[in-house]
Amino acid sequence: MIRNLYIKNFALIDELEVEFDEGLNILTGQTGAGKSIIVGALNMILGERADTDQIRQGANKAIAEASIFVGEVPSIRELLEDNAVEYSEELILRREIRSSGSRAFINDTPVTISILKQVGDQLVDLHGQHEHQLLLQPEHHREVVDAFEEIQPLMESYLESYREMQELREKRQKLSRRESELREKRELYEFQVQELEEAKLTKGEDEELETELNLLDNAEELQEKVNSIVDLGSEAEINLMDLLNQIKIQLEDIARIEPEFEGYLEELSSARISLQEMIRFTEEYREDIEFNPQRLDYVRGRLNEINRLKKKYQRDIDGLLEYLEETRQELDLAENFEAELEQMDEAIDEQADILAERARELHEKRTALGDDLSDDIVRELQQLGMPNARFEIRVEWRQEENGWIEIDGQPVECTEHGADFVEFYISTNKGEDPLPLYKIASGGEISRVMLALKSIIAKEQSLPVMIFDEIDAGISGKISEKVGKTMRMLSDNCQIIAITHQPQIASQAHAHYQVEKVEDDGRMITRITPLSDEEHVKEVASLMSGEQITQATLKSARELIHNAVEN
Repeated sequence: MIRNLYIKNFALIDELEVEFDEGLNILTGQTGAGKSIIVGALNMILGERADTDQIRQGANKAIAEASIFVGEVPSIRELLEDNAVEYSEELILRREIRSSGSRAFINDTPVTISILKQVGDQLVDLHGQHEHQLLLQPEHHREVVDAFEEIQPLMESYLESYREMQELREKRQKLSRRESELREKRELYEFQVQELEEAKLTKGEDEELETELNLLDNAEELQEKVNSIVDLGSEAEINLMDLLNQIKIQLEDIARIEPEFEGYLEELSSARISLQEMIRFTEEYREDIEFNPQRLDYVRGRLNEINRLKKKYQRDIDGLLEYLEETRQELDLAENFEAELEQMDEAIDEQADILAERARELHEKRTALGDDLSDDIVRELQQLGMPNARFEIRVEWRQEENGWIEIDGQPVECTEHGADFVEFYISTNKGEDPLPLYKIASGGEISRVMLALKSIIAKEQSLPVMIFDEIDAGISGKISEKVGKTMRMLSDNCQIIAITHQPQIASQAHAHYQVEKVEDDGRMITRITPLSDEEHVKEVASLMSGEQITQATLKSARELIHNAVEN
């Protein structure tokens, strides 16, 4: 239950704090006093959209905070602990709005709006005035049925099969598009494969050829330089090696006399060995120098061809080899598309059978639940002054020419929500066949259908709190008494906070609050005041007769309240 509500700088509210009781909490007040502003603040606390226009003029932020006793709710505990929020049996949900945006908190820990809404959805069912319009929209009817717990396992099973089917169909479409693309490009791919295969490229070939071309291009100069080295080193009449040998002899003689020359003698010996190695290598290299114009022409031509391909395909040799392999695979795929598509179609057919079975199970459960729910709603409507009401929840297959599955030989369309149309039908007069709800229901009838649904859902889902913003719209005094009694009985299972203008509903209150707009320092502000027993009587009397309260209306108000308590 909501124990405490605190609002500051929100619309007409400068600062407001109220404690709610268990049972049926009624809010009354003149039109425009700010009752719906309080509901709007609650809505914001529960994760609905926050508008910066709601910040009270002159303030830098608006705050709305609710303290809600929840006890032990495993699903909420798991959600909060997974998001690093400390769990407690009493949760404090807070929302702050600034000009830059809004922030959300649970137990003073910042959370995302999504987390706040997930928690709020498990704690409070807030029936705003727009829900009357939702009830007139057939697409909303499925959501009402699917809110029941017994639907969830079948919905999850169906959704898993639906997504697998969706994935297969997407793969099939992609494969079909690729087939079309490859059909258009096949001739090009065949030419490219032939061209690259005929080139017989090898990894690193261009680098090796560049090295070879450099040698072939410079063979004559190499020959000249190498001959010069060999000649100066060992073959000339006066050559380097002979000179070194002479120097070595002289150094040996000197070193015997002056030991300091021994180090130079060692260095000369080492240099002489290195020079001998170099000259020998140069002599051997000279033998391998090749003047080969034919090879030179081949290497140049080969490099030209490789460079042409690299420029054409905008790839290096490694990239060309990779592209060749990729293109071969594309051609192989093109040749085997028929088999690939046939295999994919078989997988889709198998999945369609599975999906159809899951859709049928969901359809049957919705149908059975719809029948039971229809009976329950009829009973509730009878209690709400509609003795001749007939109510049906019709669940029908979504037949569509291009449907994914077949049911009883007919193609049926699948969506992520199933393969059904779910729609509410109602008849309010004896002897009339039920028609779609949106076609015949009046505002008062819609209110009672909504209350009947809420009564059943509250018992099913065990929601701790239900909030009604003028659910009594369009109903007469006699019917409003029945609505009030239903709400009071419903409050045995959960806390109810309701805004009303009907004295018959207000008389049923366990706790009554007056909302009024007053002037404070030249500005209008909203105030909420819990009423004593006597003030409760006067407020009910005021709802009955307006501002002129007489002893007769006070007596009638007391009788109304007495009957509510007694019954």
